[in-house]
Amino acid sequence: MIVQFVKFETTLTLDEVEAVANERLPQFQAIPGLVQKYYLKLDKPNHYGGFYIWRSKEDLVAFRASDLAKTIPAAYKVVGAPDVEVHDVLFPLRAMEKLEAA
Repeated sequence: MIVQFVKFETTLTLDEVEAVANERLPQFQAIPGLVQKYYLKLDKPNHYGGFYIWRSKEDLVAFRASDLAKTIPAAYKVVGAPDVEVHDVLFPLRAMEKLEAA
């Protein structure tokens, strides 16, 4: 598994960020290999993020090349370049099946 942490600043309000995220939700739910995505409000004003869990590096690479990924900065009116970190998962604390049942 691979995790990706994206942080960005936007000119949008919290309500606008939530509206954009909810509008695009079905597109993200349909991404092959995306196990989970957490939408985050960060501590700084107008800073938000996404924490993605991917089945494989190949799934992440395919997503990054997609039209959907390319529209993220414009959809969220991102200021500057987002901060993106990608890491390999050593192992989970809990099995994914237990997380889904919780």
